Amino acid sequence: MNNLKFMRLIIGCLVLVAIVKYFFSPSSSKDTSHKTHQILQSNTFWANQHIPKLNLVHSQEDPVKKEHTDTTEVQPEKKEKIKSNQEEPEPEIPDDTHTDPLKIVHFDLKGAAPKVKYFEQIFPLLSSLGANGILLEYEDMFPYEGELSILKSSFAYSPEDIEEIKSLAKRHKLELIPLVQVFGHMEFVLKHEKYFKLREVETFPNSLNSLAQGSMDLVQDMLTQVMKKHPEAKWFHIGADEVRGLGESEDSKRWLQANSGNIGKLFLNHVTAVGRFMTKLNRGIKLILWDDMLRKVSSDTVKESGLQDIASPMIWKYIPNMDVKEIGSYIHKYEQAGFKGVWFASAFKGASGIAQKWTPINHHLKNHLQWQKVIASMPQYKSVRFHGIALTGWQRYEHHTVLCELLPVAIPSLAVCLQTLKYGSFDAKAQSEAQRFLGCQVELSKNECKGASFPGSDVYEMVQKINNKLESSVQKIMQN
Repeated sequence: MNNLKFMRLIIGCLVLVAIVKYFFSPSSSKDTSHKTHQILQSNTFWANQHIPKLNLVHSQEDPVKKEHTDTTEVQPEKKEKIKSNQEEPEPEIPDDTHTDPLKIVHFDLKGAAPKVKYFEQIFPLLSSLGANGILLEYEDMFPYEGELSILKSSFAYSPEDIEEIKSLAKRHKLELIPLVQVFGHMEFVLKHEKYFKLREVETFPNSLNSLAQGSMDLVQDMLTQVMKKHPEAKWFHIGADEVRGLGESEDSKRWLQANSGNIGKLFLNHVTAVGRFMTKLNRGIKLILWDDMLRKVSSDTVKESGLQDIASPMIWKYIPNMDVKEIGSYIHKYEQAGFKGVWFASAFKGASGIAQKWTPINHHLKNHLQWQKVIASMPQYKSVRFHGIALTGWQRYEHHTVLCELLPVAIPSLAVCLQTLKYGSFDAKAQSEAQRFLGCQVELSKNECKGASFPGSDVYEMVQKINNKLESSVQKIMQN
């Protein structure tokens, strides 16, 4: 009898232990999950690894890292369970309610493209100087894949580099706008023998023959790959400037003959088709294109194309004595054509000479002072909105031309131009702020910055010495 009681006691203890384990193990699991979440939110270790802080609410994902998350392998049955508990959200329509126009710094990547480490140094400075966006003109620096892999440079960014650049931009509150050329300036594509047949002019790789079989497929493949890496983009720039030789291919000549020689319509047909493809690819995307090819096209022709409903023109002019009235005539024309918004484009480098070595700060300051007058005039245009201005920094005039001045050489110019836009002029306050951020004294009369301590200042000082020696040598030769 005693043995029976003893056996019952042992069995009861085992049951009690099992019950304790069953009820208390989920709780401990939750504690572990909570600790893990706290570690993810830490500002120390993860910040040092250049990973943006997560701000997760319930089941939201960090949009910058979404693509990596999507590639995680999920078992079919688990995937099914997730879908049943949470409806898949519709594609987000970008918010178009920002009131302040954007100040975008353009990075032309078709020559001496910055390394990711330099972006890490320069983005905080851009943000401090008043920029709130970047325009990345990828050219051959995008990591194209598959059949398009021949387009990428041997120095092209990796997919991981793109993710890091996006994270850096987000961290410093810089809206990232990708730029992919779809018509003119396609040398980086049309230089390859595989695409010779798609040239508008057989001996010139600048412009795409939009009527050639395979042209639209090529453009769509390029845009799809870039958009896949930038699903969060609100704006996308499709280039389309300086389509040299348009109308010279046999395909174009036949089309023009059948369409009263309307070359403006030939241009619009292609960019509008590209625009419609983009809006299908991402229904909330807002498009930008350079405006120069639209300047000679009538407002009525633009209206007929429907381009005004899917894109905004970016009016560009880089000269110091820019005619403000001329720019006003373009704005008026685009308003008449039904465009709901316009962008402007100035230049802080790469627009004062094809082989410029040293950035003439005064040249670019004067350009921005003229643009400031245009910006001040915008309230008179009641039905067209000023979206923002891109401060362009050209590395080359074209894919095959020599380099202009290097980016670090132009940082003082960029600081002067951004502060001018911030304060409306380059007054004492703007100059003081520019010098504080640069850590040097800006001398406009000499187009230089003394005692520089900004990112890349070592390159700046090296080029400055070389430039001074060259000028000294030229003066001696002239005197003799």
